[in-house]
Amino acid sequence: MSEAAVLSRPPVETAHSGSVLIIDDEVAIRESLETLLEFEGYRVESAETGEQGLARLAERTFDLVLLDFALPDRNGLEILGDIRSRDAQLAVIMITAYGTLDNAVRAMQKGATNFIQKPWDNEKLLADVRAAVARRRAEEENEQLKRALKQRYSFEHIVGKSDSMLKIFDLVGQVAPSRSTVLIQGESGTGKELIAKAIHANSPRKNHPFVPVNTGSMPADLLESTLFGHVKGAFTSAVSSKKGLFEVADGGTIFLDEIGTMSLETQAKILRVLQDRKFMHLGGVHELQVDVRVIAATNIDLHVLVREGRFREDLFYRLNVITVDLPPVRNRAGDIPLLVGRFLEKFSRENGKSVEHISPEALRPLIDYGWPGNVRELENVIERAVVLCNGSAVGLELIPDHIVGRGSEGKMFEHRPDASLFEIVEDCERRLIVNMLEKCNWNQTEAAERFHIPLSTLNQKIKRLNIEIRKKGSREA
Repeated sequence: MSEAAVLSRPPVETAHSGSVLIIDDEVAIRESLETLLEFEGYRVESAETGEQGLARLAERTFDLVLLDFALPDRNGLEILGDIRSRDAQLAVIMITAYGTLDNAVRAMQKGATNFIQKPWDNEKLLADVRAAVARRRAEEENEQLKRALKQRYSFEHIVGKSDSMLKIFDLVGQVAPSRSTVLIQGESGTGKELIAKAIHANSPRKNHPFVPVNTGSMPADLLESTLFGHVKGAFTSAVSSKKGLFEVADGGTIFLDEIGTMSLETQAKILRVLQDRKFMHLGGVHELQVDVRVIAATNIDLHVLVREGRFREDLFYRLNVITVDLPPVRNRAGDIPLLVGRFLEKFSRENGKSVEHISPEALRPLIDYGWPGNVRELENVIERAVVLCNGSAVGLELIPDHIVGRGSEGKMFEHRPDASLFEIVEDCERRLIVNMLEKCNWNQTEAAERFHIPLSTLNQKIKRLNIEIRKKGSREA
């Protein structure tokens, strides 16, 4: 079909069907291709040398390059190689007056999408252009979809596709670029530090420090010294001056975990940092100013602590600018297969194994189990299973008895028929703690470590549940 016949059809009804760069030293060729492609709705730019073409590609993105084989400055195959080194997926159609089989083979070996000989047939050229642009667009859409899914279903090591987790991913994506203080609430083991890291990693502060502090694991005086630093002689063991973690985190993010356990005095100092971005070393007289984003986390309801006078109301409102509520694993059982898959991959890699699957029989009790230790407990169970697995799949025999319901621990959820939900939950928690204490020979510190909670939190639960502590070494008959 002649060029005139092609141009007699109505143009494509679109802003542009794609973008094409023509690299050819012949003016007539460039103008002919520009006319043909622009009429079809393509956005077209031209270059008369290879180096000009590469410069255009460095400036903007194209869907397709029509590249002449013989250029005045460099061979077209050399330019094709440079294009491929910059963008391995960009569609490139080679055009030449020397349409030998050898040239075609060399061009395709270098990564050309197609090969067209001058003079070309307009309809065939347009068909090749449409196919190349469509493929390029499809590849880009596929990559965008992969990025979107990765962003939506996973921040760093956080996995989930349940509605509750997808809402959290959306919230993290919105919150991360801001300067706002964030309060993360959730039970122990739900991944509060991972959420804090995700916020930091997706923020403008990502190239500055992320400093985590477990405020529940330190006495008040040590915590203040750790956070704000001290001058030499501030207290008996202060033999030299020391920076605090707020200084270390300057320009970045400080993560204050278990913030509900802080003393009221330390809370007052945190409040001043949030209000004025200023503080003083312990024993110091000079104010220091820092630019630090504060992310706090708690597994205790701060509203209750405020009502009880154990947490400052003004600090609560300063922290509670944006709240992220992490659901426990028992409320997102649909995420358990995803989490199991992630942990199988992680621990197989770390242990040099090839455990790739979990049997349906082994997965079922994991989905049904209540997971009081949340993601952290699940992670430990899968690590144990991978270490003990001798094949490529985790079987039911590698799942602990108390999860499957085998033996005495299977009575964990047996209760009298008239028990209330509160009584059932409290009784389950009591049995879990007593069971762990027995396993640890009544060593409370070891039990707290195995639960991955602060010792103070375990002691609070022991008091609340009226658990009688036996001496280490004692056993029930």
